[in-house]
Parts: sequence; structure tokens; C-alpha cells
Amino acid sequence: MSVFALSLNHHTAPVDLRGRFAFTLEQIPAALHGLRSGLSRATPEAALLSTCNRTELYIATPTPQSRTLVRPTLEWLAAHGGVSADELLRHTHVMERQAAARHAFRVASGLDSMVLGEAQILGQMKQAVREADAAGMLGTTLHQLFQRSFSVAKEVRTATEIGAHSISMAAAAVRLAGQLFEDLSRIRILFVGAGEMIELAATHFAAKAPRHITIANRTLERGEKLAAQFGAEVMRLADLPSRLHEFDAVVSCTASALPLIGLGAVERALKARRRRPIFMVDLAVPRDIEPEVAQLEDVYLYTVDDLSAVVQTAGEKRQAAVAQAEAIIESGVQNFVHWLDQRATVPLIRSLNAQAEQWRQHELARARKLLARGDSPDEALEALARGLTQKMLHGAMAELHNADPQQRAQMIDAITRLFLRGENPTR
Repeated sequence: MSVFALSLNHHTAPVDLRGRFAFTLEQIPAALHGLRSGLSRATPEAALLSTCNRTELYIATPTPQSRTLVRPTLEWLAAHGGVSADELLRHTHVMERQAAARHAFRVASGLDSMVLGEAQILGQMKQAVREADAAGMLGTTLHQLFQRSFSVAKEVRTATEIGAHSISMAAAAVRLAGQLFEDLSRIRILFVGAGEMIELAATHFAAKAPRHITIANRTLERGEKLAAQFGAEVMRLADLPSRLHEFDAVVSCTASALPLIGLGAVERALKARRRRPIFMVDLAVPRDIEPEVAQLEDVYLYTVDDLSAVVQTAGEKRQAAVAQAEAIIESGVQNFVHWLDQRATVPLIRSLNAQAEQWRQHELARARKLLARGDSPDEALEALARGLTQKMLHGAMAELHNADPQQRAQMIDAITRLFLRGENPTR
């Protein structure tokens, strides 16, 4: 088996392009089955990881088919995002075997994240694996790849300080808000959505004791559950345009396929606020806030990509741990590749065992016939041993006899290693 990975991420593509290729958890099973249907020449193992910073496909196939499946996989993904395969390829890393394993291990360990060492990606990766397994797309090879990636990530976090003093996207948003507002305890803040990222952001902002917190969510029950943690008000998503002017800060992260906060709504809110500024953070991919909003004079809009500079400043403090983490990852990669190479010999080993068993059964049957006709046990044993020896040596001797002069030296070395255990037959 062989493995390859396609990665569209924050290193290779801007947020708007990444938004075209975002998948919700509910979409992943159907997407994986669609991919398998599109790859009619093979039945590969496949897993799909989709976060705000990356969309990645991991594919395991029989070795001869690996390269032939890269292009159709790319074309399938390009069709999902409505772009050409060549356009997508310009923003996508394609990695095979050890490069694919190294990438998976680095992603799981937080080394490829916008927030160096962040832990959230590991949970997202585990969820992607569960979805692939539930869809019947996870086989032995990808199971090994991901389980080893999780083990490597655990070792990296245990043995290094890669996650120490980390600054999350939520913490970065608080820092930027603090640069705009003199006192965060005086602001009214709106959180749009009620998922894990919003919960994290609300936790960081709540630590600054803002004047008022409101949660807007499509499902009121989920919004109320989150609001209870922070003593916040809950509001319907449908009321957002008419109440947007009430808030000094807006943090949004939903799974909506289309923007929830448009240019017109923000313009009306600014007019009602008499040009008092609004701080806005769009953590969603695809975007929750129309990008044109950033052009408004009194709006300070930040996307996940805009927050990267703030995040990387803190990340530099952990660079000393990166080399140690990379060494752990490299060891894991070599172990996986060794396992992969061993897997490639499994069919050959099975065939050899089957052939040896066939020889054994054949020679046993001959020995029993000799005994049945009255030959002595010694004669039967001699015939059995001679028959097995001839069968074992026949193939090697025939290959050596038929080899040309250039091949013969290599054949002699191979036969010496196999049958003479390194002894020199010419001595």
C-alpha cells in the first residue's frame, strides 16, 4: 500500500479560497463516498479533514495506483469548490509516502498550525478519523497512519514545551480588541454561533468582564446552554441585523455557507452608532462577514488570516522546542515507512508460505506411499528430504543458470545471503 495527501491550508491559500472547500461534519460521509465513486479504478481508503485553516484528503491505495489517483482526486475536490484542477493545484501541496506521513504527524502535533502548538487540531483530526471510519472508508493503512500520528502528537506534547505559553486565536482577538478599546470592561460584545471556537473566544473575553455579553445562534437551545456559562443574553440570529448597532465588538464563527453579516447591515449599524467604531472578528471559513465590510472607515475587521501575525509573534518564543518536536516526528515517520514497506511484502510472504505448504503436502504424500508399499522409514525420510531440498533449490539454480554475466554476480550474492548465510562459496 501507499499513501498520499492533498493539503489546501493557510500556508498555501487565502481564506476566501479555503472557504470554497470547507466541509461540515455532516457533509463528510457523503463527500467520501462521492470521492470513492469518482475513483472508479480503485477502492481506496480515504479520510477528509476540514477546519478553518485547512482542507486535506488522505488516501491509501495499492502502490501501482498511487500516482494515477492523485489527478482524479484533485479534480474531484476542484469540482466541489467550483474551480479548475490546475487552479486548485497552485494552492495545494501533494505529498506521498513519508512526506504524507510527516505532514500528518506535524498537523496532529500542532507544528503546521497557524497557532504553533495549538491542541484543537488534534481533536479535529480524531473527529475526521471517526467520520471516515463510520463511513467505511478507513482501512488498515490509514488506521495505522492516524493512530501513529496521535501517538507522536502525545509524545511531542509530553516531551517538549511546544504548547507552552500558547496564544490562541481567541486570545489574539482579545489582544487586538484591547488595542482598540481602552477598557474592555466597558464594551458590549456579541458572539455569533455557539460552537467550540465561540465558546473559547467567549471564555477569553469573559475574563475581561465586559459590560454585556450576548450570544446569537440559529438554535436557541444551544445558545442558551452556552450563555448560561457566562451570564449572557441570548438572541435569535434573525434579530442580528436590527440589533447590530448595540454592540462594540462582534465575534462570529458559524458553519453557514453564506455570510450572515452583510455590508448594508453594518452600514446601518454604524449610522445608528453615530460612527462609533465596531471591532469585528470573523473566525469562520467560509466567511460569516462580507469582506467588503473591512473597507468601512469605522470598522476593524479581522479574519483568521489577519490574526496570524499576532499569533506568530508569540510562536517565536517556542521555536526552541520545534527542533526537538521535529526529531520525534521524524522517528515516527521512519517507523511508519518501515511498517508500510513490510506491508508491501505481505502478499509475497503469503505466496511463499502457500508454496512451501504445497511442497510439504506433496512430499508427505509421496513418503506415505513409500511406507505403504513397504519401503523402510529411513528410505521414506530420505526421499522426503531430497524432494524438499530439490524443490527449494530448483528456482534459485534455474535463475542462476539462465542469468546473463551482468546479473550473475548479483544472483551469486543474493543466493549466498539466502542459503549460505554470508559464507563465501569460493573459499
